[in-house]
Amino acid sequence: MRTTKAWRGQKVLLREKLLSDAPDDYRWRSDEELARLDAAPPLRMPFQEYLRFYQDELRYPYPWSRRFAIDTLDGKHIGNCMYYDIDYTTGEAELGIMIGEKDYWNQGYGTDAVKTLLHHIFTETPLKRIYLHTLEWNTRAQRSFAKAGFVPVRTVRRNGQTFVRMEITRERWLTLQQERGRDSPPETLSPP
Repeated sequence: MRTTKAWRGQKVLLREKLLSDAPDDYRWRSDEELARLDAAPPLRMPFQEYLRFYQDELRYPYPWSRRFAIDTLDGKHIGNCMYYDIDYTTGEAELGIMIGEKDYWNQGYGTDAVKTLLHHIFTETPLKRIYLHTLEWNTRAQRSFAKAGFVPVRTVRRNGQTFVRMEITRERWLTLQQERGRDSPPETLSPP
């Protein structure tokens, strides 16, 4: 039996993905606007087919990826985040996030989710550098990532689109934690 952990930030709770998240995830991945922000085509497969893939992913998680649901503190599932392409040799991984519930945009939920995920990564894993790619025109996302401590390092062209690569190192994160004097760091919640 797998134990579950969760991480509570100021506004969000990050927890392991559940089968009950599938309808929300399907709706978000099928949304044209969300797909455009993710630089991906919207999902077009029928829900039952998607559900089969989803169940397999929950049963057999990839060792190079960790996926989490983002809930509000009152338990509403509003998005997902992950770190993937985990390379323990170089100590790096890529971060991804989606706030799928648009009513929660521009209110700090995404920034808090990223800060909470970084706290988990830099206090509970040996990873030393986390990077991400965001579309060059998505300045809202870039501002959110900067609030969490990421800095832009270069632009990257992929599939005809320009992305800004941003990253944060463990050293920078530790320095920011000391400078900010974070009143209440994210809390790791373990199962009873």
